Amino acid sequence: MLPPTVLPYDREKAIAYAHQWAYRRNPNYFDYENLGGDCTNFASQCLYAGAGVMDFTPTFGWYYLSANNKAPAWTGVKYFYNYITRKETRPGPFGFDATLEQLEPGDFVQLAFQGNVYSHTPIIVQMGNPATLSNTLVAAHSYDVDYRPLDTYAFQQIRFLHILGAYPPPWSR
Repeated sequence: MLPPTVLPYDREKAIAYAHQWAYRRNPNYFDYENLGGDCTNFASQCLYAGAGVMDFTPTFGWYYLSANNKAPAWTGVKYFYNYITRKETRPGPFGFDATLEQLEPGDFVQLAFQGNVYSHTPIIVQMGNPATLSNTLVAAHSYDVDYRPLDTYAFQQIRFLHILGAYPPPWSR
């Protein structure tokens, strides 16, 4: 069996979406700000803008249909990480746990503010060369920001997600 086709991730579209909605809310998506935070919902919106494919697999997929009809990975920090780093070739975006040097604008950062509990998912919108935390700039919801340097966050742990592309839905192969 041939490996599935990989659709390219349009980083420019993801970043343009991040800039457009960093300080506002897209009315097509529910705002989870008062229900634990909107950061991963915003990260998923940016990722979808660049990938264009959702995974409608119940429970373990990555999709948004409405405020109450979405996958845990759409809004949950840990579930977003687990989905992006999955080994299965189901439809939707995928990537890997990366180092700072492997990142590009359009990739994602996850921050843990207390111990090992990751609770924030910004999108990288700009990076310097060589990459440092001070010249890696992010956009995020839940304390809405755009072009914020990573080193201005008071985090205890950090991890990085590099997006490789997206697997297409089966009907488009």
